[in-house]
Amino acid sequence: MKRSAVVELRRYALRPGQRDTLVELFDANFVESQEAVGIDVIGQFRDLDDPNLFTWVRGFQSMEERARGLEDFYGGETWHAHSRAANATMLDSDNVLLLRPGRPDSAFLLPACREEADASTGYVAAVILHLEPGADESDIVSFFECAITPGLAAAGGSVLAYFVTDPSKNTFPGLPVREDANVFVYFVGCGDRLTLERVADPCCRLSQTTGEAPGLACSAETLRLEPTARSLLHGGSPICLAASKAAWMAAG
Repeated sequence: MKRSAVVELRRYALRPGQRDTLVELFDANFVESQEAVGIDVIGQFRDLDDPNLFTWVRGFQSMEERARGLEDFYGGETWHAHSRAANATMLDSDNVLLLRPGRPDSAFLLPACREEADASTGYVAAVILHLEPGADESDIVSFFECAITPGLAAAGGSVLAYFVTDPSKNTFPGLPVREDANVFVYFVGCGDRLTLERVADPCCRLSQTTGEAPGLACSAETLRLEPTARSLLHGGSPICLAASKAAWMAAG
């Protein structure tokens, strides 16, 4: 298993009717070509609430590796061959959150190679908590572990990973990231649509608890995501080590 120390959550606004075109292009051409230069292609998703949004997640072992990997990929033959077609599907590609694990072991736990991956199944909820500037990230991490994760488990969801904003300087300025963001983001695996609805229900007690998080600047933003056929991350992916330890301690 491998874990990425730096993660990008990327959300693209697309031209109407172009999402399936981009999904097909991405899954066919931009998976192995990024992995070949050391980039972790973690997951690709259709947003269930907007047919013109494409969401994907990629990871890196460090900010230095991010700079090197992105330089190699965007300077390489595959991107040059398909960039015009990919860019033609997009209206905006700058909605990017740069993240790091909230704890050393709260990163995604992914297979070491794509051949070992299980088939994509289920759904993923990504919940973004926008925090006030200067909010103590340790407070929100502890609140999530103590107050939110029990509700996620009761709803049938599994915590795949959780992150805070990485304040590092953008090491690849050719691709902007949101420098105004201060967020806590967690990902939940849902084995079926009913579980996803329970996890994402804005009227449930879980949502109310989330709204009580310390340092919260506005209401939580929940993304209901359907993995593409080649997404490593999906509803049945393993829970992260930090969540596994928390569940074990709660059971004991």
